Amino acid sequence: MKIYKKTNVFEESLDRIRFLFDEFEEVVVSFSGGKDSTVILNLALMVAKEKNRLPLTVSFIDQEAEWAKNIEYIRRVMNKPEINPRWFQMHIRIFNATSYSEPWLQCWEPGKKHMREKEPNAITENVYGTLTFKELFGKIREKDYKNVKMCDLTGVRTEESPIRFLGLTSHKTYKHITWGAKTKNPNHFTFSPIYDWSYKDVWKAIYDNNWDYCEIYDYLYRYGTPVQDMRISNLHHETALESLKRVQEIEPKTWESLTERMTGVNVINKMSFTEAFNIKKLPKAFRDWREYRDYLVENLTQNEETKNIFRNRFKQMEESWAYMPEDIKESMLKEQTKSVVFNDYHFTKLNNFIQACNRKLYNRGIKWKLKKS
Repeated sequence: MKIYKKTNVFEESLDRIRFLFDEFEEVVVSFSGGKDSTVILNLALMVAKEKNRLPLTVSFIDQEAEWAKNIEYIRRVMNKPEINPRWFQMHIRIFNATSYSEPWLQCWEPGKKHMREKEPNAITENVYGTLTFKELFGKIREKDYKNVKMCDLTGVRTEESPIRFLGLTSHKTYKHITWGAKTKNPNHFTFSPIYDWSYKDVWKAIYDNNWDYCEIYDYLYRYGTPVQDMRISNLHHETALESLKRVQEIEPKTWESLTERMTGVNVINKMSFTEAFNIKKLPKAFRDWREYRDYLVENLTQNEETKNIFRNRFKQMEESWAYMPEDIKESMLKEQTKSVVFNDYHFTKLNNFIQACNRKLYNRGIKWKLKKS
């Protein structure tokens, strides 16, 4: 249930951030250059100035395969006197959705030619004990803020995902706050103060306050890219492949560096996105979606470890969803097939699909029980 108040989301978010500055010794903005983190950055700057807590610490984990104009924007942010910059350009590995034979990009790998030069003030040595992007945030907190009561501010919004909606509204994280997440360290938290904003709220705040933002959004808008498909972060993410097709026209030098750095990128550009990835019809050579899905796992996926990840997840889902309505089961098989085509063995899209199904079933008044494996 949503609760509406007389104040607007802008005012509410400022009050949320004020509370966090009063509660935590260190407040760090996790920045990507995207529209949501742009809002978080500027709201946090307003509060930090108000509470005499400047400079504000801003953390950016550079994934190397980034839009050049986004890097230009981030450089403008990091060079502001009111910012304490923490620009990480160190060896990590990022999932590569453009290739079945090379599933990882080894970002900033020592001894390799990189897409661009490192920043003069960058943190270049990985001393955090992991190469995994998602694990890195926690590892940085543990090492650099071990005995400090601190929190990260992120631009996560519930409008974008049913999973996020449940995660940020269902239980208390810190005191009265639901819009955050706990960590293993009881002194460390992540918070999402704009969790209840719509994308319209985001762009209104940027426009009304004349905030600087990444110019790539303007280019994508001119190309007619749907708002939900506009991504600014790494160019080879499983949810960014449609934007990837625009890189050659918008930033030809970035495209040239990207094709030299990664396999599969140039192939994606020459494919029809709708026909290749937005699968709607079952090919005539297959009896059903299950047969087609399994065929793709065996013949399209080239890494045996990845094949097993797909097999195990699909087996678990089929057992759990055994008593689902037939139309939902067929939708599940289609979505699993898309996961294989996208090489999305992190199941980003599939997890969102599951939450959407739960909502559909609830709205249809269908009650069902998961079969325990």
